Amino acid sequence: MHIAPRTLRRAAAATSIALLATAVGCAPQPEDDANAKASASTGTTCAKGKLATRSSGKLTIATDEPAYEPWFKDDKPANGKGFESAVAYAVAKQLGYDKSAVVWQSVPFNKAFAPGEKTFDFDINQVSISAERKKAVDFSSGYYDVRQAVIALKGSKAAKATSIADLKGLKLGAQVGTTSLNYIEDVVKPTREAAAYAKNDQAKSALENKQVDAIVVDLPTAFYITAAEVTDGTIVGQFENQGGTPEQFGLVLDKGSALTSCVTAAVDTLRKDGTLAKLEKQWLSDAVDAPVLK
Repeated sequence: MHIAPRTLRRAAAATSIALLATAVGCAPQPEDDANAKASASTGTTCAKGKLATRSSGKLTIATDEPAYEPWFKDDKPANGKGFESAVAYAVAKQLGYDKSAVVWQSVPFNKAFAPGEKTFDFDINQVSISAERKKAVDFSSGYYDVRQAVIALKGSKAAKATSIADLKGLKLGAQVGTTSLNYIEDVVKPTREAAAYAKNDQAKSALENKQVDAIVVDLPTAFYITAAEVTDGTIVGQFENQGGTPEQFGLVLDKGSALTSCVTAAVDTLRKDGTLAKLEKQWLSDAVDAPVLK
């Protein structure tokens, strides 16, 4: 039986429309639309207390051990004392988790931003936001604008330095994997190889034992070290921030974490409503201006 030409044309048209619909369905979608659909399909929201956290109904926060002052108090992150402990609980509250719903976890500094799946919801441990680190992890927006500072022993040659040039011939040290070590290598560019230590405690011991001439840490830590730990230490000065934007500490999250936008929104709210400034004044009030090394 032969099919009439008109019928063939209708069948061909119907087939073309079906194929076109299939092609459109498989075609790349605009990124915003794709993200919106992905978010809807996974149910990712910032509903307070109902986030897709590691443990349902709990918020797991990590930091290093020991937890140094002035960022934490008495090496107890869970007590809410110290700038970063206070910030962590303020973020948790914004996300809908009270203090009893926060679980603390110990994670070494370098491991926090190393590639690989994380065991925490976010880490808070003076981790500077950088493009290189963003390749392996997500960051919230910055919760603290920071500068790096140099500590030396009183009366030493290093203590008399007034410029970056004065530091070039010295033996300098810092914790490995930190912006502090980067400043030694990229800003000071000393003639002697920098000493890298696994912990700040080791760097402080090296300074006290005169194995290094000076160490580099962030400015608030420098004030605490010289006031309470290395009492014959002195702050030589601070470095200017490099580049157009200030160095900032950010909360570290798993790469592609569903929580990143929620945590960032929480930090932004705390910055806008003055909470971060209030906590900084409360816990880091000693971090006043130090001489700038140029």
